[in-house]
Amino acid sequence: MTIALTGCTKAPQTKSLDLTKPSDNVSAGEDFYLYVNQNWMNEHPLTGEYARFGNFDLLRDTAQERVRQLVLDVAKSNPEEGTVAYKVATVFNLAMDSTRRNAEGANPIRADLNRIEATPADSMTELFMWMHGNFASPFFGAGPMEDFSNSNEYAMYISGGGMGLGDRDYYLGNDERNTTVREAYKALIVEQMKNAGYSADDAARIMANVMKIETALAEKAWTKEQSRNIPAMNNPRTLAQLEQMYPEMNWKRFFPETMGIEAPANVIVTEIEPVKRGMELMAKSSMREIKDYYLWKYVSGASSYLSDDFTNANFEFSKIVSGVTEQKPRWKRALAATEGTLGEAIGELYVEKYFPASSKEYMVNLVENLREALGQHIDNLTWMSDSTKANAREKLAAFTVKIGYPDTWKDYSTMAIDPKLSYYENMHNASMWHQKDLYSKWGKPVDKTEWGMTPQTVNAYYNPMANEIVFPAAILQAPFFDPEATDAENYGGIGVVIGHEMTHGFDDQGRNFDKDGNLTNWWTEEDANAFEELTRGLVAQFDAVEVLPGLHANGTYTLGENIADQGGLRVAMTAFINSQNLKGIDINSEEAKVQGFSPAQLFYMNYANLWAQNIRDEEIRSLTTNDVHSLGNLRVNVSLRNLAPFFEAFGIKEGDAMWRPEAERVIIW
Repeated sequence: MTIALTGCTKAPQTKSLDLTKPSDNVSAGEDFYLYVNQNWMNEHPLTGEYARFGNFDLLRDTAQERVRQLVLDVAKSNPEEGTVAYKVATVFNLAMDSTRRNAEGANPIRADLNRIEATPADSMTELFMWMHGNFASPFFGAGPMEDFSNSNEYAMYISGGGMGLGDRDYYLGNDERNTTVREAYKALIVEQMKNAGYSADDAARIMANVMKIETALAEKAWTKEQSRNIPAMNNPRTLAQLEQMYPEMNWKRFFPETMGIEAPANVIVTEIEPVKRGMELMAKSSMREIKDYYLWKYVSGASSYLSDDFTNANFEFSKIVSGVTEQKPRWKRALAATEGTLGEAIGELYVEKYFPASSKEYMVNLVENLREALGQHIDNLTWMSDSTKANAREKLAAFTVKIGYPDTWKDYSTMAIDPKLSYYENMHNASMWHQKDLYSKWGKPVDKTEWGMTPQTVNAYYNPMANEIVFPAAILQAPFFDPEATDAENYGGIGVVIGHEMTHGFDDQGRNFDKDGNLTNWWTEEDANAFEELTRGLVAQFDAVEVLPGLHANGTYTLGENIADQGGLRVAMTAFINSQNLKGIDINSEEAKVQGFSPAQLFYMNYANLWAQNIRDEEIRSLTTNDVHSLGNLRVNVSLRNLAPFFEAFGIKEGDAMWRPEAERVIIW
């Protein structure tokens, strides 16, 4: 199946790419990322509110401005009380009303803080249930998700957690970066507890007790690298076994009181030792330590919806972590809160105005082109046996494709939004509505028509437990997709994105799931070993890159995304060649050039253009620590240095910095 993405008879012109912009002083063979993007970077210096800013952000800004206007139009329409439009307008207006929030200060949370403080020793179990069911997940996490072994049903998962900083290294590492973030976190706790009405001495005590508990949790928490081992997370246990493993918790009370469901007969414990540490801390910590930990969990969760004192303190912390110097405008923060609360309601308006049916039709056909190309790659693999290839082909054929928006929109009619209540109370009630919506699925078949992103989100994803690839409407814009752009731009843009998401089905995590989304080993032992040997080579390529003095990329943590980037590039190029062959076009020929560049060159240039950005050193450190994606320049330069068609397109040869000898190249999919 193929589709012509351009239909005009005049001389073709690039739409997404400005071909007057390649660098004058950096060649394609020296640094391809800078060659394509240096002038863009010079023309888009960072402003104070951004830790990084790139083409993705430009696209997000476009989508955000569209959403802003949609929300403002809804607010101006004087919607009837109780309607979804009324709820959208009310949440946005409450978020914008800083005068009211500043006057209220900490009053919206004071009664709950007093409840925590006043709880007697014989009611600490009830306090834990109340906290876990309503405000946070202290000590450990729990909730339903698709069953690893049967993705058509929900399983109950118990997992480690409870750390405000998320990553264990922030608590345990003593290098300059981790120490700086840790000290900033301590300062944040003190400042926010003072904002909540506590004295400086009490705030300091709360901080010390929080750090004591969270550091103890970090000592047993999994590393980032361990968190990529999906099979190691599949630890099914009966309720009786759970009670034996963790006798500190009354599990027959926990599930009814925190989730409103009967205690399940079986659970899956994803991280056995981290959960054990959480239980030990609950049992052995003093009542004062536990209460202080709860106070912080509560205040931390509420702070974004309170007065400027609270939000400003959060921003001061984010300055340390990301390097930003200017807080996002209030309307952007208000819009994010509104979308987080009523995202699909806004998405329905977005799709109606900004997503034509023709775009969906283009995408449906383009996806099939990419599916066919990935099938060709699977067939041609030299390191995989025929039996595993057959299973891979079966999985590829079973991919579900979701484009633009869900077939059925979420029903928000039962969500209560009341302008007489504070912003925080409304946001908490909305959060409880979403939580109840999740728990209501327990005992029912998994609804595989649901979406994990709203249509106005500039992103895409692969869900291994549904074996689905999903492309929201907002990503279907230039430089990713434009029906008026050249084929080269579209295949190098949205084509690579499609190939990327497809390849996630076969990356180090996705490969563990079968065509039905179940955790199943469909590989021969020899093929699995060959795959792992190839991935070690890719890990080493990224590990070797020093992103800042003394800081190297983490090839293990970013492995899945790096596999998908390379796979996306290779599969999209094959699909592009297939489409051009049907037109009789040689993508490397002089005759096919557009404004002096061959279609093959335009393909790779538009891919590099996707990742154009400026970024602060603090954000580089933060992303290298916390993000499963490699930095933008590495997604271009390291990935492309494995691809012979890229070398051919730009005449890159031995001696050029972008060259990688054939023996050192890693090709997986």
